Amino acid sequence: MSRPLEIDLLRSFAVIAEVRSLSRAAERVGRTQSALSQQIKRLEEIVDQPLFQRTGRGVALTHPGERLLVHAQRMLRLHDEAMADLCGTGLSGTIRFGCPDDYAAVFLPSLLRQFSSQHPHALVEVVCVPTPRLVEQLDKRAVDLAMVSLPLTARGTDDEIIRREQLVWIGSPELDASHFDPLPLALSDPDTLDHIAACEALERTGRAYRVAYASSSLAGLTALVRSGQAFAVMTQTAVPPDLAILNGDPALPPLPAVGITIKFGRKRPSLLTAAFAEHIRLTLPLL
Repeated sequence: MSRPLEIDLLRSFAVIAEVRSLSRAAERVGRTQSALSQQIKRLEEIVDQPLFQRTGRGVALTHPGERLLVHAQRMLRLHDEAMADLCGTGLSGTIRFGCPDDYAAVFLPSLLRQFSSQHPHALVEVVCVPTPRLVEQLDKRAVDLAMVSLPLTARGTDDEIIRREQLVWIGSPELDASHFDPLPLALSDPDTLDHIAACEALERTGRAYRVAYASSSLAGLTALVRSGQAFAVMTQTAVPPDLAILNGDPALPPLPAVGITIKFGRKRPSLLTAAFAEHIRLTLPLL
């Protein structure tokens, strides 16, 4: 008779599959790497299949691992929904959450998936626009809370920095920035931190530049960079794998880091809003 799939083993498996690293998964679930390895060994014995293979950057799912992940996510979701319903621990309701595009692409899938498992009856509506537009929406109470960027050197004492992100120059891998004069740039809105940081850094060094494309659309900016017509600035975590990070290029000056914080639309946020904010504070540093 086959052995059952234990929820605890599936949960550890799903976390490792998400972060692709035993060390990061161990931090997330509060266990040692050795304990996680033993759990995966037990799970592989149960399914009689190898689930992970080691890579230069961590671990990757095997084909059987990818198949199991589909079932594991569904089983975990149903398990958590049942527990929240029967134990009355889950919150319900709808909140509007604002997030810049670059953070949304990297962080949101994991943040929303984990929060949904804890509060299956809660709905998080997402608004993706640059930080200055999010601040405007917060002032109008059009969003309940937002994840925003701010310069580390100018932050107020009331701002809690949850995570630091380094701004980097990016470009098409085959291009050399020193061959361009002036340097063509693809930047976000003029009041955003990437736009300001790029222009200030180039002006300090006397490097000529022109803004070839300015848009609040991250997809539009990266498309122009891929075409080889411009260089851009974005947070290092969000750089697509097909674009090159140009740190150390003598033709490009160094850029500052920015901080990520959470701001609320109301002085007294709802229980659901406060719970989502706390979830971000606990989870974001580990992603």
